Amino acid sequence: MKRGMDIFKLGEHILSLLEMVFAFWNNQVALVFSMLGQSPVHFKGGGAWAVIERVQPIFVAVGSSLVVLFFVIGFCSESVDIKEEMRFEAILRMLIRLALAEWFVANNVTIMKAFFTSIGNWVNLLAGGSASTLSINREQAEVIKNLGFGASLIMLILASLLSVIVIICGFFLIYTVYFRFLRLLVIVPMGSIAFSTMGGNRNVSHTALTYCRYFLCVCFEAVTMALAILVCNAFINAGLPAFTGNYADWTKTLIYLCEMTFSVALTVGSVKGAQTLTSKAFGL
Repeated sequence: MKRGMDIFKLGEHILSLLEMVFAFWNNQVALVFSMLGQSPVHFKGGGAWAVIERVQPIFVAVGSSLVVLFFVIGFCSESVDIKEEMRFEAILRMLIRLALAEWFVANNVTIMKAFFTSIGNWVNLLAGGSASTLSINREQAEVIKNLGFGASLIMLILASLLSVIVIICGFFLIYTVYFRFLRLLVIVPMGSIAFSTMGGNRNVSHTALTYCRYFLCVCFEAVTMALAILVCNAFINAGLPAFTGNYADWTKTLIYLCEMTFSVALTVGSVKGAQTLTSKAFGL
């Protein structure tokens, strides 16, 4: 009779489902850290970067032409009396501005590669070689194993819902990181056009400043994503919340799983909002 009643206990099946889902989440997190610590130059074997290198000379050629145009626009807008402007200091200042604009147009990708490498190393230091993993508490696992049929049925429904949410969140996590790489790769060639405005006056060169701020924001976004994942995983592994002291063991486990679901969703929300957090934190 006892052996027959054990058939209706679903604790082992629930634990197997949760462990499988948590393993999936940990794999996604490990993949995310691996990608965040990677330079766009090497992303996907460098295939995407090869496209950027192929089109970059076109943007450099257009940017070099625009440097002269913006220089003339800036000179004309700032000049009131051309004889007064033709002093040695004014000519030297304009030539330096023109030379800097041309140098940034031609070498902006080299500068960006240095930023990519620095941010990747930063993320790898944060990860410390291995990210914090998601796992169910041993005490809660014992409670799930010893559940009766009715309680285990409720737990199975909740575990199934948790599994669906974690799987969806895992895919959203990967999507967000992929989308960041896409944004970086798309804005890299545009740097030549943006830096060409440095040849103009202050009003025109504001475009280059705006581009730099956005580029830095997208770069540092990787650090914010890594921090969000580390902190949220620490929330998940912290155990039961303080208000569960007076509840039954199986109810505590339900609350624990609900909190884990909430923290996983919070992780994805923090990662998706990393750009906004970064721009506000650094004033970019």
